Amino acid sequence: TSITSAKIQVNGVHLHYQQTGEGSHAVLLLPGMLGSGQTDFGPQLKSMDKQLFTVVAWDPRGYGQSIPPSRDFPPDFFERDAKDAVDLMQALKFKKFSLLGWSDGGITALIAAAKYPTLIHKLVVWGANASVTQEDVRIYNGIRDVSKWSEKVKKPLEEMYGHEYFAKTCEAWVDGISRFAEKSDGNICQQLLPDIKCPTLIIHGEKDPLVPRAHAEYIHKHIKGSR
Repeated sequence: TSITSAKIQVNGVHLHYQQTGEGSHAVLLLPGMLGSGQTDFGPQLKSMDKQLFTVVAWDPRGYGQSIPPSRDFPPDFFERDAKDAVDLMQALKFKKFSLLGWSDGGITALIAAAKYPTLIHKLVVWGANASVTQEDVRIYNGIRDVSKWSEKVKKPLEEMYGHEYFAKTCEAWVDGISRFAEKSDGNICQQLLPDIKCPTLIIHGEKDPLVPRAHAEYIHKHIKGSR
């Protein structure tokens, strides 16, 4: 039941991950913006059934302990994360695995499930969106300045990154994700949703302050057989 913490070289970077359990069903936990396995999935690493599951939580490049490199947001950053995530699991010798993704990690999981269908067993996403609207951009700009964040949300991230990296990376994220809204349909991965063939569960928080509910409904509508 112990949790191992290690780094492995994938696609030219050293990715940090935590692993626990010895079940036959491998599961990768994908954190949200600025998140890491530890900050976003402490309870899951501790409490998921270790007989049923082998649980891996990763820090995407530039987040958590997967620094260096510093985090950047090129136009394909979600695709890059999806490839890193899948290649990490393959480097760890998992032939097939499920994805549990939240927020940005949910978007990454949707792309991975669509692009690597033979590798993905099941998919659970929450707080995810497949496009960015002008309304979303307005919401994102509301969190651009981290000094306005609540102490509860801010503290663990400041402890992990230091104030400067945290503040700078949050601003870069707002700019990076807002770029999708410049396309006519605001598309991130809408065209990939019909390619997702694995059993999919979409969860959404009614009070999610960052992701309006219409996003979850859109994803559900466009992934055949999803719940």
